[in-house]
Amino acid sequence: MPELWELSVEEIAAKVRGREASAAEVLESCLARTAEVEPLIGAYLEIFEEEARARAAGIDRRIAAGEDPGPLAGVPVALKDNLSLDGRALTCGSRILAGYVAPYTATAVERLLAAGAVPFGRANMDEFAMGSSCENSAYQLTRNPWDLARVPGGSSGGPVAAVAAGSVPLALGSETGGSVRQPAALCGVVGVKPTYGRVSRYGLVAFASSLDQIGPIARNVRDAALGLQVIAGEDPRDATSAAEPVGDYLARIEEGIAGLKIGILREIDVARLGGDIDRNWRQSLDRLTALGADLVEVSVPSVEAAIAIYYVIATSEASANLARFDGVRYGRRAPEADNLTDLYFDSRGEGFGAEVKRRIMLGTFALSSGYYEAYYGRARGVLERMRHELDAAFGKADLLVTPTTPSAAFRLGEKVDDPLAMYLSDIFTTPANLTGVTATAVPSGADSDGLPLSLQILGPRFGEAGVFRAARAFERAVGWTVAPTFRGAEVA
Repeated sequence: MPELWELSVEEIAAKVRGREASAAEVLESCLARTAEVEPLIGAYLEIFEEEARARAAGIDRRIAAGEDPGPLAGVPVALKDNLSLDGRALTCGSRILAGYVAPYTATAVERLLAAGAVPFGRANMDEFAMGSSCENSAYQLTRNPWDLARVPGGSSGGPVAAVAAGSVPLALGSETGGSVRQPAALCGVVGVKPTYGRVSRYGLVAFASSLDQIGPIARNVRDAALGLQVIAGEDPRDATSAAEPVGDYLARIEEGIAGLKIGILREIDVARLGGDIDRNWRQSLDRLTALGADLVEVSVPSVEAAIAIYYVIATSEASANLARFDGVRYGRRAPEADNLTDLYFDSRGEGFGAEVKRRIMLGTFALSSGYYEAYYGRARGVLERMRHELDAAFGKADLLVTPTTPSAAFRLGEKVDDPLAMYLSDIFTTPANLTGVTATAVPSGADSDGLPLSLQILGPRFGEAGVFRAARAFERAVGWTVAPTFRGAEVA
């Protein structure tokens, strides 16, 4: 008999709603598991133990009274530290927000609560979501549950590591250039980047407003689909949220992919990556063919410029968005400054870490007089071409596939001093953010060291149902089990 923490989101909700287990029992099981693994991985900045117990008790009372608390009844959920929860600290992994308390709750989190979920804790992240390894947090290091000497990926490294380690069955992260899918790939779980506008950004601290999206993280595709089902939909508080109706993502998820056309991008030469990545990629394509899919070649020439234009557009928007952290209105204020200029310089200099400063400076330069058209304007032009090319590709194929990452999890410290190498970790994920389409990372096996590898499945805008259907079929074919080895430590 599995422990309650080992159950899926669907299983937990069914047991709680059917009174086979209480929300309180589920929570205590997850707290006990967290006590075992958290000292090893460092996924959380804060665990809401007291509040979570009160929430679980309230759900049990509602069930005893004959009420249905919702499709996530009693499911503990970890929240990335850039998602607002009224009355709780919100730091975005940065010193500049130390001591800041959220005055309201993000729409996505409100919808989790309305569905019966139990907010479990505030999970670690790269500062202001800027990073691909979770090494840029101002507070602590998060480790990969499969190998404690390796990164969990980023920027959503904390919530992803928590799900992979069995602390919680579901988490919410955020995406700007792959920050859900990339760590999901490195930790062997499922990560979803929804269509831009599919999930409200209200209550998500902005990095790059035209790219940011909130996405679910889970140990299997069905749970991820259910998580998105709950948080998706239009929100009058977010002008960029879409009015497009939310379908039932689970309705046809088991139907398979026989007859679907799946596109392989001509511009992506996985063979150049060599070794386990190339081997796993070829195995993944063979599995898709065996499942009845028709593989077709498509071309998106501008995808080769994705990393370059991403790091112009994202840093430019970050420069503008992070200007609000000036030591005047909220967040850290330099205590020794005796004039306004010094207050700005000292507060931001002390409060921001090296990577955030680097990106603010890059973005400020790209937007500066005399360079705007040469950098930002040109990047927007290439982006529009990429959107048209991708739309044309989806005219020839129902879905597209790539590897999610160019390697398995790399070692802690390996890329910290090489920003370009770190940025290239997102080479396969940034196009979906730039163009607003949906994409999901699903485990595709392991490399020769036993570390997870992953397939990325991309769909057209609002094509989440088709992506989940393909991801579920692929998941069944792979037969993957999320069973981290915690290499480098013994776990009872």
